[in-house]
Amino acid sequence: MFDPIQVLWSPAGAVMPNLGSRALTDVSDGDTPNIRMPIRMLSIDTPEVTARSENGAAKVDAKFLELAGWIEDGKAPVSSKFATYILPRLKTGTAGTLQFEQGSAASAWFKNRINERLTRPTGSKRKLFMATADKAFDNYNRLLAYVSPSYTRKERDTMSRRERATFNLDLVGSGWAAPFILFPNIPGELDLPLYLDLATKAANENRGQYGTENFLPAYEYRMCEKLYSITKKIVDGDSVTGKDRYKWRSRYAADMRDRKLYGPESYMDVPLQYRIWIWPDDVQKAIGALNLIPEPDLVD
Repeated sequence: MFDPIQVLWSPAGAVMPNLGSRALTDVSDGDTPNIRMPIRMLSIDTPEVTARSENGAAKVDAKFLELAGWIEDGKAPVSSKFATYILPRLKTGTAGTLQFEQGSAASAWFKNRINERLTRPTGSKRKLFMATADKAFDNYNRLLAYVSPSYTRKERDTMSRRERATFNLDLVGSGWAAPFILFPNIPGELDLPLYLDLATKAANENRGQYGTENFLPAYEYRMCEKLYSITKKIVDGDSVTGKDRYKWRSRYAADMRDRKLYGPESYMDVPLQYRIWIWPDDVQKAIGALNLIPEPDLVD
């Protein structure tokens, strides 16, 4: 029999994230199993391959053309400003196919770049170095991080900041990743100028996805998928009221040049590389932390 014990504290700390099921890779010792898990690279967004095939992408082409018609007929819950902006991108008739092709190209480019930078001159492989965010995991249980090859101190002393940069920056410079800085995970004061320079050059030189007119950055593609689902319910006569009509757009955007804050349907007023994205729950915090100036017509 155990003696009665007194619990002297209330274990009311923060709830740890649940990572769900993960593949076991090996066991280092008696208390250290090693697992395989995904990483969501911070401050970038590459085209989606969720269509899974050319046929799947063609179906998205048709859906987005249908969405364009609903927007023109005033059936979609969008502002006239956003409609003017998004319609040319939806009416190409190939928005889904282009997204899938660009996503496949981005993946292939990244795999080659990973192999190139992680391979030492001797042929052996480097490990990865990761710098994680304050909030370690996203809603999909992916580790949020900046990722780079793990160089020795001696190697770093002979390399420029660009040469030892993260893969996040590599992808921005390639043009296959759109800048996607999400508050509060903003690159540091030494990395941000490099980030902006690479993003601007990629756009000006039509690298990667910038080589095609009216392409959809991945976050716009995801927005349009949600907008299609919501509008289809409206068109079909289902009841979609209140905030449910606007769940397709959720983030605010700040311009890092003049600190102006724009509503979810006015983000296009900020050039792509200068956007800082902010979740609604973080808006007031961001206004204080970044000294933002809300636009008079800010959408609530």
